[in-house]
Amino acid sequence: MINLAVIFGGKNVEHEVSIISAVQAMEHLNKDKYNIIPIYISKDEEWYTGECLLNIDSYKDFAKLKNEATKCYIIKDKNKFYLKGKKILNFLKKEIDIVLPIVHGTNVEDGILQGYLQTIGIPYCFSNVCASSIAQDKVIQKMIFDKENILTPNYFYFYDVEYYNDKDTYLRKAKELKYPVIIKPATLGSSVGINIANNEDELQKYIEEAIKYDKKILVEKVISNLKELNISVLGNYESQECSFIDEIINESKFFTYEEKYLSNNKNKTEFKGKNTSTRKIPADISEELKLEVEDTAKRAFKAIGSSGLIRIDFLYDTKSNKLYLNEVNNIPGSLAFYLWEPKGKKYNELLDEIIKIGIKEQRNNSSKQFNFETNILSNFNGSKFKKEQKSK
Repeated sequence: MINLAVIFGGKNVEHEVSIISAVQAMEHLNKDKYNIIPIYISKDEEWYTGECLLNIDSYKDFAKLKNEATKCYIIKDKNKFYLKGKKILNFLKKEIDIVLPIVHGTNVEDGILQGYLQTIGIPYCFSNVCASSIAQDKVIQKMIFDKENILTPNYFYFYDVEYYNDKDTYLRKAKELKYPVIIKPATLGSSVGINIANNEDELQKYIEEAIKYDKKILVEKVISNLKELNISVLGNYESQECSFIDEIINESKFFTYEEKYLSNNKNKTEFKGKNTSTRKIPADISEELKLEVEDTAKRAFKAIGSSGLIRIDFLYDTKSNKLYLNEVNNIPGSLAFYLWEPKGKKYNELLDEIIKIGIKEQRNNSSKQFNFETNILSNFNGSKFKKEQKSK
């Protein structure tokens, strides 16, 4: 049996969304294959574990949850990894074989958590530090896709300090793009802080709102005659598999946070990342466009070095017949299982494959050389070094 630590939560605006995704995944994991060890990162960045974390109702009262759960941390001992309780009198010590981080947003999904896991050497699923960082930053994504000849909407970006120091420049750039434009915090997900501006007054208002959430702001040209398409990719750098493509049927210009997570969502464990009543699977598109979406998705997956599973959102202009890559979602809500089920891949099977890829990636990494057996300090003359420094 595999000792599987599922890490979720974190200090960001997608905290609760991560909890929903993680609890949902833990419910679908095969209990005959995995010993599930939940690890919850609270909004104040404390780590907790305990059986209560498996129940979605426990999160209705965070203060009570913290009292019932156990503060914990991960240690390495003789090439094995353990989860230990923080209190001296707490004898918690659970072995961990691999980590499944089901996290969304800054401070966790963006490479920070992956960097911690990689530093201590524990195997984990999904993309590495570099790919996770790229996938979290909408601007960096675009720069890479531009080099790969993958079409994205026209855009410009700026930092908050640049905007306040030279506002007129960015207002002019928006005018050159031509309204409407869409304003996005560059490193957030779940449509937080995203708005469409139809004129300069709205632009300034929505930039101010976006700056509340992020220091880097992206402004894009809105795609006309829009058909929104999403696809998930599973695999690593060696091979990739695509899910079904879905089409978003929505009266508004884009999915708001409320539409994604609050509407028609009374049963949180059945949450599917977006309101399923406005989703068509498979998408009503031609075979030619289907193949273009799949090919572009695989190219994007490899371009940023993804691993495990991602979701990619596309924008298709039905008049010009141009396909634009909107953004990559490194660890998508509900792990985009709803795109795989119509293909015959059940959620528990999808989770199995993600974990297998994580184990394979760890083995691949272990086969690479990261250090030398020599020690350049063995013949290092420290006193000579100090004298040389003084003489400079």
